[in-house]
Amino acid sequence: MDLDLKGRIEQFTLTEIFQLIAAAGKSGTLGIESDDAIVMIYFRDGKIIYGYGPRQTFHLGQLLRDRGVLSEEQLEEAVRVQANSESSKRLGEIMVGRNLISRIDLETVVREQIEELLFTLMAWQSGSFKFYENQFPTEEEITVQISVENVILEGLRRIDEENMVNDTFPDLKDVFALLTSASTAPREISLEGPEWNVMSLVDGHRSIDEACKVSPYGRRETLKGLAKLKLAGLIAKTEPKRSADSDELEGMIGRLAGMFEEYLSAKPKSRLEPGTITRTYVEQSD
Repeated sequence: MDLDLKGRIEQFTLTEIFQLIAAAGKSGTLGIESDDAIVMIYFRDGKIIYGYGPRQTFHLGQLLRDRGVLSEEQLEEAVRVQANSESSKRLGEIMVGRNLISRIDLETVVREQIEELLFTLMAWQSGSFKFYENQFPTEEEITVQISVENVILEGLRRIDEENMVNDTFPDLKDVFALLTSASTAPREISLEGPEWNVMSLVDGHRSIDEACKVSPYGRRETLKGLAKLKLAGLIAKTEPKRSADSDELEGMIGRLAGMFEEYLSAKPKSRLEPGTITRTYVEQSD
């Protein structure tokens, strides 16, 4: 078992760790521990496929019941069968096997269960993490595919947005650009309409402050949208790009500086040679 990543959440936030695993297309298990709580998140090719936390609030049966997919009596039946069974079948498999729910219903709720666990994790401020290469859940688990970027975006919509903005952009003069993934796998990113529009303001030229000034959504909403994009790994700080106009202007300034320097060096000589354009200009200026 090769340990690839380990550290403290105080040094690297979980969103940064998720981004790193996703960008590298890693497969394996991320173990996260805080106080006496332990959570395991499983990845395949950079995507989250399963998650488990012994103390997670949202249990499978509860989610199925709350969605109206399963009645209280059916849930009690499945729990009773699981308790009396000598096999190690998960509750979801028992429900599908007894035709209490469909496979699609099960996968949908498993996805919700994992996402709720991930949203809870994003609020953790302390703890430790370890990543184990090519360690996967057992075949009994129902696995799905969840985009890391989408999880981070939705999770960030739920946390204290003002603190998030201040921590993310300590200097509003910084310039950001769109970040391309190093992974060859396609990225499934789900943004809301305003978030797409805010992302279009990031062009490698504008500072965060300048983007807020031209945004149609107002300063506060634009800052929140940009912070979410940054924390989701979709934009990154960069050196300001030089536009063609600025390059041309700088060239003109350079040429003018050269002409002025040439003029200064030629000025004494021009006074000894009447009739030159330079002398005529100087006399008129005097």
